[in-house]
Amino acid sequence: MRTRVKICGFTRVEDAVFAARLGVDAIGLVFYPPSPRHVEIEQALKIVSALPAFTTVVALFVDEREALIREVLKHVPVDCIQFHGDESPKACRLYDKRYIKALRMRNDTDVLALAEHYHDADGLLLDAYHPDAKGGTGSRFDWQLIPKQCSLPIILAGGLDGVNVKQAINQIRPYAVDVSSGVEATKGIKDHEAMAAFIKTINEGDGKLT
Repeated sequence: MRTRVKICGFTRVEDAVFAARLGVDAIGLVFYPPSPRHVEIEQALKIVSALPAFTTVVALFVDEREALIREVLKHVPVDCIQFHGDESPKACRLYDKRYIKALRMRNDTDVLALAEHYHDADGLLLDAYHPDAKGGTGSRFDWQLIPKQCSLPIILAGGLDGVNVKQAINQIRPYAVDVSSGVEATKGIKDHEAMAAFIKTINEGDGKLT
């Protein structure tokens, strides 16, 4: 099975277009003001409008007000919502949109129980826990916490880069991987060579799976 790829945290049109042409499956736009990768609606629309066909757009929110989420959805063509906070299943279902639920992994995180809780999600995104940040930290969590089988597709995030993503594919075989800081020159500015190396490593890893 081919490993799907999402690169998150775009702030510039040229970076997102380059990623799409590399063959990424999805680009992530962060609508979370405390993040250095936050984009306003106007910039998000410029990015999305420049993307080639067949590139999925994921909008990331963190415990955001319903009114603001609806304002983004009104103006930006979004394919999927990523809820990266403590949103309840009910809150995730308000928008008649496909959604991904992010889990910030701790030693006591029960992935299987949460998969049942968010049973209609398109997948669970497993990210590193940090007490002061909601993703994009560049930190990795203990992959031993990931169950061997899960009712929902697993999207692996947290500290991935062009080196350790090969190990991730071999060890976890996730449905998809998600990277942000691991392919950046600075926060919010993507490194084109790093993105290309990341995709190349994944393609090579997929080719060696049996």
